[in-house]
Amino acid sequence: MRSFFIGNREICLPIIQGGMGVGVSLSGLASAVANEGGVGVISCAGLGLLYRQGPGDYLKNCIWGLKEELRKAREKTGGIIGVNIMVALSNYADMVRTAITENADIIFSGAGLPLDLPAYRTPESRTLLVPIVSSARAARILCDKWQANYGYLPDALVVEGPKAGGHLGFKREQIDDENHSLERLIPEVAATASSYGDRKTIPVIAAGGITTGEDIRRFLELGATGVQIGSLFVTTDECDASPVFKQVYIDSSQEDMLIIQSPVGMPGRAFDGKFIRSVNEGNEKPKGCPYRCIKTCDYTKSPYCIIKALYSAARGDMDRGYVFAGANAHLADRIRSVKEVIARLKDEFEIARNSINRQQL
Repeated sequence: MRSFFIGNREICLPIIQGGMGVGVSLSGLASAVANEGGVGVISCAGLGLLYRQGPGDYLKNCIWGLKEELRKAREKTGGIIGVNIMVALSNYADMVRTAITENADIIFSGAGLPLDLPAYRTPESRTLLVPIVSSARAARILCDKWQANYGYLPDALVVEGPKAGGHLGFKREQIDDENHSLERLIPEVAATASSYGDRKTIPVIAAGGITTGEDIRRFLELGATGVQIGSLFVTTDECDASPVFKQVYIDSSQEDMLIIQSPVGMPGRAFDGKFIRSVNEGNEKPKGCPYRCIKTCDYTKSPYCIIKALYSAARGDMDRGYVFAGANAHLADRIRSVKEVIARLKDEFEIARNSINRQQL
């Protein structure tokens, strides 16, 4: 697996760890991946719950939490650390400004098109900007908007396909449609990125359902420069979630996978469980909203509070929450270290590449 550059930063291992909230990918997991040469990513979703200073201001606590997680990561690694910031967050602007002020290496932003992300850059900013898209059309719109409004093009593009975990940028009927598969999307987005090549090199990162070194090889052949992997890093020692949360991956089967409708307004992929069944029975209606964490969430119409559910699950309380997961997450069989996971991916990649080379001789 070759290194590549995002902006002026060399990514020695072409693997970006996906940002997973609430409390799943924090400084522990991010620093471990960064120490192996990849890009570690802290999710800022729900940090105000993890960093409560008493009955204070949730939004202020989010800012403090992001500063603390970046500080902790920097104590553990000299590698590349990114921050995942969902456009749907009500404190999106605060999180972006904080990430830039604290010199996060990269901001990854999805769950909506981050059309104004470059507006938050400062003259001294070193933070690279990488939007997450789900189509070539979205990539084109975003690149043209950024270029026209800010004179800036993305430093890379993450293309998240319908096999990803968590919130999906697809309509429900598109999720199993081959025309929207990652295998279709990558060549299309790579061609779009190449059309700006006279102004900037924009690497394309394949994401969603990537589980093996053979998957990595295949998407690099299709035009990706690197890959983003989330679920595979959940069942690691260094993942910041509870051991109970990780065990759900190991104990679940493909039949446990569901596409749910999130209060965020997007479909999402998750494992079935007691809490989701309770939601379906109408038992989890929120009585109020102390956080106002999502722009698009109206608690009076929402079937449950998503931030509480994800926070509870990450802490191991499966009666009060559920687990987002990618399409192949059920293949997890035990807890490994991040180093072991990456070593296995490298071995599988070499085996797959050598097999192709022999076939070509």
